[in-house]
Amino acid sequence: MAMLDRPVVEELVAEARLAPSVHNIQPTRWQRDGEALLVLADDTRQLPAADPSGHDVRLSHGAAIEGMSIALGRRGLRIGRIEIASGPNPVARLVVEAGGAPDSLAAAVATRMSWRGAFQPPDDETQGRLESLDSERDDLIVISQRDAVTAIADLGNRAAYHALCDDAQRRELLHWMRLRQGDAGNGRDGLDAEALALGRVEALGAAWVLGPLFPLLRRIGLAAPLTSDRAKTASGVIALFHRPAGEDPIETGQAFYRAWLTMERLRLAACPVSVLADWPEANRMLVAQHGVPTGRRLVNVFRLGVAAGAPSTRHVRLPVQELITEPSEMRSSAAR
Repeated sequence: MAMLDRPVVEELVAEARLAPSVHNIQPTRWQRDGEALLVLADDTRQLPAADPSGHDVRLSHGAAIEGMSIALGRRGLRIGRIEIASGPNPVARLVVEAGGAPDSLAAAVATRMSWRGAFQPPDDETQGRLESLDSERDDLIVISQRDAVTAIADLGNRAAYHALCDDAQRRELLHWMRLRQGDAGNGRDGLDAEALALGRVEALGAAWVLGPLFPLLRRIGLAAPLTSDRAKTASGVIALFHRPAGEDPIETGQAFYRAWLTMERLRLAACPVSVLADWPEANRMLVAQHGVPTGRRLVNVFRLGVAAGAPSTRHVRLPVQELITEPSEMRSSAAR
């Protein structure tokens, strides 16, 4: 029997799809290629306003590849070689072989979620978990001093507001938010009210604040306070995720997923505050003030801690069948 028959591939993809993707757009597709897997990009799922270079989408592919690696390990398989393609499609070819073993982070896959709520005040036990995280990951800088966290929360507010004031970025974000039950894609992709830690009334309000009312609210000075996440960010701890300058975003995405799974294994809820890395002014300030090493780049920022509430383990994902393609469905030839 082939290692990668259709039922096995479906099981693998069902787990790999739990990896995070920017705005939960889920751009990665899979195709069998003998005893290998092709990683394909769905070019209808991009973020031209927020991610014009495609960096974050490519990072999302990397996270999906790491998810596939973990899924293979459960079944005694492994990725023997990753052939990163030079063109846009396929993204990569994964050569699968026997000899895999369960990954130490595998148990965290099913429960890892973005926690967008507030955090409990850190106690000694939480501090111990944070110290473990700091020692296990050399690509994270953990910041727990309250004055530093507060300053970063203020900076995050400025960065988020800066992004929202870009009309194209705001419309794009709103396009991927599922704030009403009847929104297209609800329950399949994007960011729904539960994922955003919004109640029903808050979700309806957000649809108006980020939509037709935003220009007016901005003029009268209410847009910034109504969209503020400062208190939630300030309630937790901050972790700066940094990687080697010039690293392929595929590799960065693999490391990003493993860093987040490590937080989950240590029972630390987390949420990326990507705007802090995306806005050049904020990125420069954090690099300068918090000792990001020379030759490294700040890729993302997490707020984390012990959740002040019960995080959901519900994953909004596309059906497995839609994530697996056949050769005839490829939009461009698979150059090796």
